[in-house]
Amino acid sequence: MAARRLASRISAVREAVGLAAYHAGEWQTAIAELRTYHRMTGLQSHLAVLADCERALGRPERAIDLFRGADREKLDQAVAIELLIVAAGARGDLGQKDAAVAMLQVPELTTESTDPWTARLRYAYADALLAVGRREEAREWFSRAADVDTDGETDAAERLLELDGVLIEGDEDEPAEEIATGPGAPGAVPAQPDVDLTAAAGDRTDEDRRDDQDDDRDDEDDDFDEDDEDDDRDEDDDRDEDDDRDEDDDRDEDDDFDEDEDEDDDDRDADDDRDADGLTDDELTDEAATAVAAEPRATDAESTVSDAVPPAGDEPAGRGSESDQR
Repeated sequence: MAARRLASRISAVREAVGLAAYHAGEWQTAIAELRTYHRMTGLQSHLAVLADCERALGRPERAIDLFRGADREKLDQAVAIELLIVAAGARGDLGQKDAAVAMLQVPELTTESTDPWTARLRYAYADALLAVGRREEAREWFSRAADVDTDGETDAAERLLELDGVLIEGDEDEPAEEIATGPGAPGAVPAQPDVDLTAAAGDRTDEDRRDDQDDDRDDEDDDFDEDDEDDDRDEDDDRDEDDDRDEDDDRDEDDDFDEDEDEDDDDRDADDDRDADGLTDDELTDEAATAVAAEPRATDAESTVSDAVPPAGDEPAGRGSESDQR
């Protein structure tokens, strides 16, 4: 799951996680990962595994639906055969044992050629026959399966001996397996990845490695260019902010200057109003000075006149009235 978190967009990783989950019996995780793999690649190479997971989760109907909905002409023959085996097992889970036998009666069952899936198909058919009580036919097909199973992929030989009543020494001491391991049993699909990643890595040439290195350098250059573009944008933003602040300061200074001019205009208007009422400041100053200078002269004249004219009732000395003179 760590690989999935680190490389969730790589289809091969999702496939590997899904197959690992299937072999570990984690059916739901296997379904999720393999469906994602199919969506990412457009392939349908693990339909049999998906159907087997549905069957293991107790949903045989979904396994049959996957079989019905598959475009078997586009499927690899091995995948198509495995999907058929799983669908027949799902029929058996539903109690439709005769239908399971009928499903497995396909031309590939009697072919003379030996393919990797031949032994598994014959084994599944023999097991289905045994389930419906057709013991002799089942024995025949277990025997035919054992003949082509040179790699011991199935336990067809042991099942044949069991039907013949042959008991191998030591078997009675071994605990019976609770889960069947032959074809048709849940978890028995031979799930393999579509691409062997290890082999693919070993087949890589020096030219491929150089191409990868070039790609890495290109990615680094792209990252560097993106960083430069980000820095340039930041510098442009800073300059724009400085310009905005300078413009604001200029506007503030202009406003202050306009206010000073308005005040000067107000002062001039007040002066004009005063000048309109009388003389100019210079003329007013000259008139005031003249008035001040004239005041002493007026006082001296008044003193001379007062001295020349005696006050009423006073007569000059030595002169009496006419009566007195007479």
